[in-house]
Amino acid sequence: MDALGMLNYVVPVLGEFTDIAWAPISAFIFFLTFGSWKGTLFNFAEEILPGVDFIPTFTIMWFMQRKQKQAGVSTPIRIG
Repeated sequence: MDALGMLNYVVPVLGEFTDIAWAPISAFIFFLTFGSWKGTLFNFAEEILPGVDFIPTFTIMWFMQRKQKQAGVSTPIRIG
């Protein structure tokens, strides 16, 4: 999903304008995937604000949940 979010920069000028449409879609997918409201709000802000699209929010959350599973914690991460 992070790579998909970066595809809008293939056409240099359109990158920030397509983020207006992509931000709510990305946030919705993030919430469905991870179930975290705070993480979803952070993902939305990261996508909609210019210049911070490089933060891989999906990847970071995936690694956080993976580490939690390896530690033996049975409940999912809920940041919020």
